[in-house]
Amino acid sequence: MRVGLRIPPCAPVPEIAALALDAERAGFDEVWFPDSQLLWRDVFAVAAAAAAATSRIRLGTAVTNVVTRHPAVLASAARTVGELAPGRFVLGVGVGDSAVAPVGLRASTGAELRERLAIVRSLLAGAAVDFGGASARLRDPVDVPIHLAASGPRNLRLAGEIADGAILLSGVAAGPLAAATARVQDGAHAAGRWGVPMTVSAFCRVTDDVPRVARELKPICARIAQNGGAPFLALAGVHVDVPEHLPGVYPDLVHAEDWEAAVRVCDPYVPDAAATAFAREFCLYGTPAEIVDRLASVRAAGVDAVFLQHVGSYDLPRALLTEVSENVLPLLRVSR
Repeated sequence: MRVGLRIPPCAPVPEIAALALDAERAGFDEVWFPDSQLLWRDVFAVAAAAAAATSRIRLGTAVTNVVTRHPAVLASAARTVGELAPGRFVLGVGVGDSAVAPVGLRASTGAELRERLAIVRSLLAGAAVDFGGASARLRDPVDVPIHLAASGPRNLRLAGEIADGAILLSGVAAGPLAAATARVQDGAHAAGRWGVPMTVSAFCRVTDDVPRVARELKPICARIAQNGGAPFLALAGVHVDVPEHLPGVYPDLVHAEDWEAAVRVCDPYVPDAAATAFAREFCLYGTPAEIVDRLASVRAAGVDAVFLQHVGSYDLPRALLTEVSENVLPLLRVSR
């Protein structure tokens, strides 16, 4: 199973490119960059710099969207990075979150994703597209695989039906992960396909004291509950009751500028025991051996790759890179 690292573009571009090179040298298979134009540097400029700095590692967006980025603009940007990193770039797309809400836009519907991703795919294949009566094509197209990120059953099925891969936002808890992979494969089979590659994202922390560090996950847990995920959390023994809105956190719980303040806001609604259960069930928190065992279970569930992320949006995951490369990746190589 491939192991990747999520790098938020929260620092000057040369630093991000250098960290991508560090990840390549440390043995990671992939690096993924999120897209949120008000929070971070432009994701395609960052991916282009990382492409120029590296030679082996796969690069991806996790994820961009088709709301703030017109499909023609998105296709051109993907073509450019794909040209810089032949065979190494993946266009990860989702409904939009922190990129769309702060500028007063709404997330994509499933129908919009289907329509706009079809345009992107056609342009990347060199085909002409009708834009409301104007027919146009992309010069110098480059084939770039499109992976669709999803958490709900309809978009998981859509990913299996139309995408070259699925990015699962379900975490690694056995029950929700099995349900997510089943929906993806249902979509693939409905479209006459054997299946599609699946990547799962997971928060990760190498530690021998999960209860001590799990408190940092409270905003993540609360946001999942707010987005309708409380029943899935409960299935894994994570019981929380979070109001629809929690004041005093900017721009939102997952991307809070003051993370400790966000944790304090969530304290009344996410007990310590729930945060610990969330860390153990949905995340990769534990000793190196425990993390490797969990990764084996994830692979057995049919997942092809995992990308690891740290808590927080405005510092680079240097510590996570070091912890995983020194303590987890060597055990994975032995297990293979």
